Amino acid sequence: MDLKNVTAVVTGASRGAGKGIAIALGSHGATVYVTGRSQKSGDAPLPGTVHETAELVTRAGGRGIAVAVDHRDDAQVEGLFARVAEESGGTDILVNNATFLHDSLILKGPFFEKPLDMVDILDVGLRSAYVASWHAAKQMAARRNGLIAFTSSFGASCYMHGPGYGAQKVGVDKFAKDMGVDLKPFNVAAVSIWMGMLRTDRTKRVMDADPQKYGGFWEIAETPEFTGHVIAALYRDPQRAEKSGHVHIGAELAQDYGVTDQGRQPPSHRPMLGGPTPPHPAVVE
Repeated sequence: MDLKNVTAVVTGASRGAGKGIAIALGSHGATVYVTGRSQKSGDAPLPGTVHETAELVTRAGGRGIAVAVDHRDDAQVEGLFARVAEESGGTDILVNNATFLHDSLILKGPFFEKPLDMVDILDVGLRSAYVASWHAAKQMAARRNGLIAFTSSFGASCYMHGPGYGAQKVGVDKFAKDMGVDLKPFNVAAVSIWMGMLRTDRTKRVMDADPQKYGGFWEIAETPEFTGHVIAALYRDPQRAEKSGHVHIGAELAQDYGVTDQGRQPPSHRPMLGGPTPPHPAVVE
């Protein structure tokens, strides 16, 4: 239990990537505050609640704490981090995963033929990540320790799901680069991690609807827990400051750290979808 005395906050963890990351961090012994809006079955089209995830974190070996938070509401986010500070002394790891995924996201067609509210991903997904990081960074800087991680994807490089999705991913990547500069004097790291296709309920629903199109993808997809194990390894890395301010492909970080996904090594999609750009060394104050 190498994260036994570590407190993590994972946003958007009712289901999907956030749920898996929270459970993985729990398996390493962390106390994990699980945030999301879903409190009971039926709150969302897909299964999963913050309470279910928190219970799974505890079963995995950690301590799961469910906190209902709508990340569109800055006051609720402020209350979350005040609670973490009061109960656990502050945040050691923040995983910014909360985002708005519209049902029309994967439909074919140009952005202007899809609903305008798809732009909400720039509110919950981009702005919300900044707000959560602002609160967490204050706690981490005071403690001279911490890791802020953003979940991102290859959509920051190639065309994927349209301009709104792409802009959100590019945005959190830039957050990691620039926050890395601001946080360096405080021994706090900021990174963005590109995940591959994930084995989630949402992905399965899409694949089941068009099995011919997605044939073979499930076999190479990552489990939602995989990124959580990578984040745990990164937090433990005594040289994690060298990774700060950069965008990383999760599958490549896993190879560096010897992390496997249920005994297998998920591939990096860099050759097919491109890779992240390194931060420019210039700093203009």
